[in-house]
Amino acid sequence: MTSSTSLSISSQSKHWTGKLDLNYSHQDGTTKLSQALAQAPLKIQRAFYPEGPELCHSVILHTAGGIVGGDRLVQNIELEAHSQVLLTTAAATKVYRSEGERSEQIITIKLGENAYLEWFPQETVIFNQAIYQQDLRVELAKNAVFCGWEITRLGRTARGEQFLTGDWRSRIEIWQAGYPLWIDRQGLQGNLEIINSPNGLNQKAIVATFIWLGHNVGQEVVTEARELGKSWVKEGEIGITQTQGEGLLCRYRGNSTTEVKHYFEAIWGLLCQSYRDRPAIHPRVWIP
Repeated sequence: MTSSTSLSISSQSKHWTGKLDLNYSHQDGTTKLSQALAQAPLKIQRAFYPEGPELCHSVILHTAGGIVGGDRLVQNIELEAHSQVLLTTAAATKVYRSEGERSEQIITIKLGENAYLEWFPQETVIFNQAIYQQDLRVELAKNAVFCGWEITRLGRTARGEQFLTGDWRSRIEIWQAGYPLWIDRQGLQGNLEIINSPNGLNQKAIVATFIWLGHNVGQEVVTEARELGKSWVKEGEIGITQTQGEGLLCRYRGNSTTEVKHYFEAIWGLLCQSYRDRPAIHPRVWIP
């Protein structure tokens, strides 16, 4: 593996311009992190193999502790043919309040033929008065599979904070051979009307999405995922559907990070058994 780390922060603006380029290859039954180029505050830990050599676990670090207005973080991740990778983050991402400048994170993921990615970043916490946009674009080659989630908490509710002022935007696009499998654009401006509206947050703080695309999901899997919701989700609201590309999409709106994580982990475990015929193995950095 080749790797390098550099520092990029403007002495005038004090804003981070971070970058992370990762390339995974598959050789002799082993997935390797063959290239890692990191520009602070982004960093990648060494690879782990709790499931054996075929599937590589990697953990992304954000060493600055949080994102402030004006920060721009870019990640380019490529899995070559037959690579299998689980990517997560070491901790929740905190987006601090801004004095007017937008912060953004741009993530581009490319999966080669028969590649498999589990994309499980820990939750993003949007502070009141934050201005933040995240763009995630995934490009799938033939028979590649993407399994991932995005969990966003609006306001530090443990401190009684609501998202009364600010702007949050999220755009997720998943393509295969030039054809859009799923495009999702969300935007929310902080105010009481949005917080209380049933078409907005409905007095909830968390919005989350689980995505499985690239491999057919039978109706029996969708039905079982709905049944899992009855076991794991007691206070939040969920919706599950089979996508046009015969994948699976789950939405969550609620107040408990623990609840949504446990539910999404249960769906992940179901899909692992269905697609890979093996149990889901949690990354070592997740707190039990």
